Amino acid sequence: MKKGWIFVSILAFACSKEATDPGVTPAPQSKVIASFDALQDKFLTPSCATSGCHFSEKDASFAQHKLILVKGKAYANLVGVPSVNAAALARSIPRVKKFASNESLFFHKLNWDLAHHGLVNYGAPMPLGGKPISKGQLSFVQKWIDAGAPLAGEVADPTLLDDQTPSFVEDANFIPLPSPSEEGKAGVQLKVERFVVPPNFERELFVRRPLNNAAPVYVSRIKLKSRSNSHHMVIYDFRNKSVLPKEDEIRDLRNLDNSLNILTFLQMSNHIFLGGGTDPNSDYTFPAGMALQLPANASVDLNPHYFNRTKEPLYGENYVNLYTVPADQVKKVVQMIDFGVTNFTLPAKQTTTITRDFKFDKDVVVVSLTSHFHAKGKLFQIRIKGGARNGEIIYENTDWEHPKVINYEVPINLQAGEGLTSVVTYVNDTAKDINFGLTSEDEMNIIFGYYYTR
Repeated sequence: MKKGWIFVSILAFACSKEATDPGVTPAPQSKVIASFDALQDKFLTPSCATSGCHFSEKDASFAQHKLILVKGKAYANLVGVPSVNAAALARSIPRVKKFASNESLFFHKLNWDLAHHGLVNYGAPMPLGGKPISKGQLSFVQKWIDAGAPLAGEVADPTLLDDQTPSFVEDANFIPLPSPSEEGKAGVQLKVERFVVPPNFERELFVRRPLNNAAPVYVSRIKLKSRSNSHHMVIYDFRNKSVLPKEDEIRDLRNLDNSLNILTFLQMSNHIFLGGGTDPNSDYTFPAGMALQLPANASVDLNPHYFNRTKEPLYGENYVNLYTVPADQVKKVVQMIDFGVTNFTLPAKQTTTITRDFKFDKDVVVVSLTSHFHAKGKLFQIRIKGGARNGEIIYENTDWEHPKVINYEVPINLQAGEGLTSVVTYVNDTAKDINFGLTSEDEMNIIFGYYYTR
C-alpha cells in the first residue's frame, strides 16, 4: 500500500515538473482568434479596405457609400449602422443586423447571385471590380452575423475563410435579358455586346444605338441588366441631333494609360439624361398613363461603366429594354428637364456656392431628378422654389462621377411660376479661376430629370 502511494507521488511529481521546471519548454497552446478579427485580417483588409474602395474618405467612391472598412473602424461602421443604399433604406435594412444575415446589407452585397435577393436589387455586388468571394467566406459572414455579429469571441470556423471555391460563376449564371417581344410585349431591346475590361482598369464607354423607329414611340418602362462589376448604366439622348457620334462605334472615355479620351469627353456635353443610373440592373416604370416620347429615327447613347481590380481580364455586357405603348394610351407625355447654368466663375483657392432658380410657366409634376457637374463639385442640391414647400431640399448628390438618380414614388406637384433651385458647392483648389466649359478642367451645373404638365 505504501509502495503504491510512492508510485503515484512520483507520477504526480513528474507531471508537475514538466510544467514548472525552467529547463522544460511547455507545449504551445493555440490562441483563439475572434471571428471578426479573422474576418478583418483575411477578408476585409485585403479585399475591401483598399485604396479607391473602402480605405479612406479620400476614395473617389466614398461619397456614394460612406463606408470605411480599415482595421479599428470597420466593426463600428458595420454593425447596427443604417445603410445609405436606397433599396436598403426603403426596407430599413442596416449594414449589419445582429442575428439576421438576411436583413443585413453587408451579406446581400457579398452574395453575387441576384436570385438570392428575390425582387430586391441592392446594386453592384462587392467587392466591386474583384471576384466573387468563396463559398466558405460567404458562409463565415453568414454564421458570424447569425451568431450576433460579436466583436469578440469565435463563432465561426476560421478555416472557412481559406476556402477557394467560388460562390458564383458568372459565365454560367449570366443570362441575357429577354427582349420585350420575347416577353410578349411591345418595345425594343438595345445592347452592348460582351467586351473586355482589362486587368486593374476602370472601363467606361459609350456607343450610339438606333431605335430603327419610322414613327415616334412612347416609352413607358426602362429595364436594364448588366454583368457583375458594373458600376452604372446610363442612357442619354442628344441636345443637338445634327452633331452625333457614329452609330455602333465604341468610344472609350479613358485610354489604356488612364488618360481621358478628350473627343469622347467633349461629346458628353451634348448629352441629355434619358434613363438608368448607378443601379445597373434597374427597372423603372413611369406612372400609369404616362410615357416618354422619342421622335422618329431616334438614337440613344448607351453608357456602361465597369471596374476590374483583379489581375485577370473581366467582361462587361449590357442590355436595355425600352417598353412602348400606343399613343392613344398616353394621357401625359413625359418631358425631360434640362436646366443648366452656363455663366459662372469659380475663383482660385476658394469654395464657391452657386444658386440659380428655374421656373415653370405651367403647372407641372416632377417624377425624377438627377444632376451633372465635374470634379470640383462637392455638393449638388435641388430645392423647391415657391409655394408651400419653398426651400425644401428634394435632391442631394456628392459624387460627381456617379450622380444619384431619384425616381419619386410621390411625384412633386408645382404650380405655374414655381420651380426648382440648384444650390451647387465647388472647391477650386487650383491656382487659376475655373469657368463653365466642356473639358475636364472646366465645370458644369445642370439639373436633369422628367416632368409632365398637368
